Amino acid sequence: MAETVIRALAVTVSNRAAAGVYEDRSGPVLVELLRSAGCAVDGPLVIPDGDPVEAALHDALAAGYDVVVTTGGTGLTPGDLTPEMTRRVIEREIPGIAEELRSAGAAAGVPSAILSRGVAGVAGRTLIVNLPGSTGGVRDGMAVLAPVLGHAVSQINGGDHTRTETDSSAKGLPGIA
Repeated sequence: MAETVIRALAVTVSNRAAAGVYEDRSGPVLVELLRSAGCAVDGPLVIPDGDPVEAALHDALAAGYDVVVTTGGTGLTPGDLTPEMTRRVIEREIPGIAEELRSAGAAAGVPSAILSRGVAGVAGRTLIVNLPGSTGGVRDGMAVLAPVLGHAVSQINGGDHTRTETDSSAKGLPGIA
């Protein structure tokens, strides 16, 4: 049975990049890393923060993407509204992803990673994850996200929890055949 390809959209949230003040640097890195994770990727779509984020997420849901990953808009400035716009769209948060993204960034030697307010969650059958706007934040974030992406998409689409002998024995449970 052929493995289903994950359809992903990369979205760069940056008022200045959207206005042409400077070139988007994190979006192309995100596209490359999503492709490396086995996704068929569209984007990067470069948009300003605020209401355009909510609109882009709704458009992505209507287009049937499995995954939407944003980069940018997760900081503390008054204009960083990506988490708020994402929360308007998602139906269920996945706090473990957001927590691990911050933790991994801090562990990689970036103390300010704990200031990222990015969220992750499910809307319909789409996984939405906010990453920081730096190329390093995208790399660190995708190192966390890539290994669980296929499993998350499978679960969102009703896939069964798969367990290996290693998973079971680590919990002191008998192996599952």
